[in-house]
Amino acid sequence: MASNLRPALVSTLLLTLLLGVGYPLVTTGILHLTFPSQAEGSLIRDETGRVIGSRLIGQNFEQPKYFWGRLSATSNTPYNASASGGSNFGVNNPALMDAVKARVAALKAADPGNTAPIPVDLVTASASGLDPDITPAAALYQAHRVAVARGLSDDAVKAMIRKSSYNRTFNILGEPRVNVLELNLRLDGKMK
Repeated sequence: MASNLRPALVSTLLLTLLLGVGYPLVTTGILHLTFPSQAEGSLIRDETGRVIGSRLIGQNFEQPKYFWGRLSATSNTPYNASASGGSNFGVNNPALMDAVKARVAALKAADPGNTAPIPVDLVTASASGLDPDITPAAALYQAHRVAVARGLSDDAVKAMIRKSSYNRTFNILGEPRVNVLELNLRLDGKMK
């Protein structure tokens, strides 16, 4: 029995060191060399180096001078990365309808003169509850409200929307999108 146990333990130890320690260290090192920003979490820092947020996780903006992202269904606080998850409400669930109605009312109250159709991503939560992006239509829907709140022209705000917009990945994956954090930082003059 001891003659069978020793090779099994040595094999387990070697494979653990190789695949559990060595492989992760090598791949992490390669990623840090080839994609340093992404390997660190796509963090956005201010001029002092302090982390403001991540391009990958939404943040809660409520003031009229900021663009608002998708609703977050995470527990306790919006965009809580440790509680990622959607609401899982079906289309017939009254709670979903109540949430949509409340968001529609908030959007209309914030910009009563806006009669454009409200884009669906402004009234529904994402599956993760952490979505950092909105559609260009959702950004354009909010442009006038933000321009008025900041004393800017609609054209100036739309130019910032274009700077914060991304096309489909490889021109085929996903949809065009606008990163809400980047856009709001541009409006605050904290990002070029």
